[in-house]
Amino acid sequence: MSTYHSKRAAEFLKDPEKVTRHDQTFWSLRQKRDDRAHELPEWEDLREHSSQIKAHTATHLADYIDQFTENLKKNGVIVHFAKDAQEFNEIAYGILEDHNVRKLVKSKSMLTEECQLNPYLIKRGINVVETDLGERILQLMHLRPAHIVMPAIHLTREEIGKMFEEKGISKEIGNYDPTYLTRCGRENLRNDFMDADAGMTGCNFGIAATGDCVVCTNEGNADMSTSLPKLHIVAMGIEKVIPDYASLAVFHRLLSRSGTGQPSTAFTSHFRKPRPGGEMHVILVDNGRSNMIANPEHWQTLKCIRCGACMNTCPVYRRSGGYSYSYFIPGPIGVDLGMIHDPKKYSGNVSACSLCLSCDCVCPAKVEPGSQIYRWRQSLEKYGTENKAKKVMAEGMKAVYENYHVYDALLRNSPIANHIPESLADIKLNPWSIGHTMPHFAQKSFHVIFKQAMDELKKGKK
Repeated sequence: MSTYHSKRAAEFLKDPEKVTRHDQTFWSLRQKRDDRAHELPEWEDLREHSSQIKAHTATHLADYIDQFTENLKKNGVIVHFAKDAQEFNEIAYGILEDHNVRKLVKSKSMLTEECQLNPYLIKRGINVVETDLGERILQLMHLRPAHIVMPAIHLTREEIGKMFEEKGISKEIGNYDPTYLTRCGRENLRNDFMDADAGMTGCNFGIAATGDCVVCTNEGNADMSTSLPKLHIVAMGIEKVIPDYASLAVFHRLLSRSGTGQPSTAFTSHFRKPRPGGEMHVILVDNGRSNMIANPEHWQTLKCIRCGACMNTCPVYRRSGGYSYSYFIPGPIGVDLGMIHDPKKYSGNVSACSLCLSCDCVCPAKVEPGSQIYRWRQSLEKYGTENKAKKVMAEGMKAVYENYHVYDALLRNSPIANHIPESLADIKLNPWSIGHTMPHFAQKSFHVIFKQAMDELKKGKK
């Protein structure tokens, strides 16, 4: 797995036009984020506040989960706990089976992607319909999300339009206008909302003080998924619990500004109790989250609010695409989450980082995903997944840098390398040659030039 990302990225880079479009799309989101941040003089205070709230909640998580579940039950909600993905899938299917559900409409949920709920339910005869337009497009194309917030933004309107034509969703052949395609998608989903037996949503924030499940969307599909079917299931990771409405106000100001450059999402829905005559179930999922709290170096991953800002700013993600990562969540936070989930399996992703730490600077909860990737890199030997060639190189460089005379001798003689024919340098034993031209060494090193300048300066003073 150590070369997984580099190989997939190489495939992505074969299409320069796609790379440029992908890079510019997400950089424009980063710029929008900056514009919104600069509108708020208190922006950095909000980031610090959100980080402290998340740290406090994580270190008192059991208490807040107890408070949250107690208020949910008072509101007439049925609460379930799932220790892992398998148990979550079994609980969800059990609820649907008890209600003879044949069709489930789903609002966007990365937790269900994490637990592979859709294939689990489909295999058991339940028609699962994604209602977020991006997720629906990917479902019809049999693709996984390439971004945590905008799952299908890497696709062109022509690709989507042709797929709609093949599926009979679009009637006007060759019409790839985004407004038209969106209307076609809405019309196609309308009957699914009408005859669905149950609706499922994710949960951005769970308010411990009131039992609210808060869902932030831009399409209103979460409201549609819960307004018509009388059975509503909420899929929620335990880290989504926050103390109160005051905390929600902080995160709400940060979430969409950081992720999409909007002041707010178009819809912020609070689900607190079942519809009259209906049922509401909340499934609280651990799936390794408790272990994060006990990890002294990486517990901060639990603070992530899933805004996607780290992906939008990441130069590696922007130029290698979401499918170059082996974990289902790409980008900096995906690297960290994958490593916490299974460090041996997903360690190939840690190379997908330039350590520019731009993600640390934009993260609204100060998760510091880039700094965590650096720490993961230092522990690869423990999992037996370190790059042995790099380790040998690092040891060699250490020996050179620790011995001034060796370093100075190599530096003075480095211009000899300028006479090596490029054909001899461009070999597998020289990985630098892949995508690079060999550097041209100056006849005089900076050290020599600097020393001469200092000598001349001293002579001039005399």
